[in-house]
Amino acid sequence: MVLSDRDRAILDFERGWWLVPSTKGDAIRDRLRLSPTRYYQLLNQLLDDPEAGDYDPLVVHRLRRARQQRRRARVEGGPTFGHGR
Repeated sequence: MVLSDRDRAILDFERGWWLVPSTKGDAIRDRLRLSPTRYYQLLNQLLDDPEAGDYDPLVVHRLRRARQQRRRARVEGGPTFGHGR
């Protein structure tokens, strides 16, 4: 399956959202025309798509690692480092 323009835009946004002068939620709404909830749903799906890893392996790897740390923290009851929201 080939990544859509929206999928690539989400990965591109995630690569450098902290450079945006507004909050991340506002930037998601303004640039991607998505609610933050929908954005994170789509982003989470993308992290499991091999095409996303081919498109931007550094971002996908970083986000997968952060997701795994959050999951581990929930199971073990520790802090959720790498939260990003």
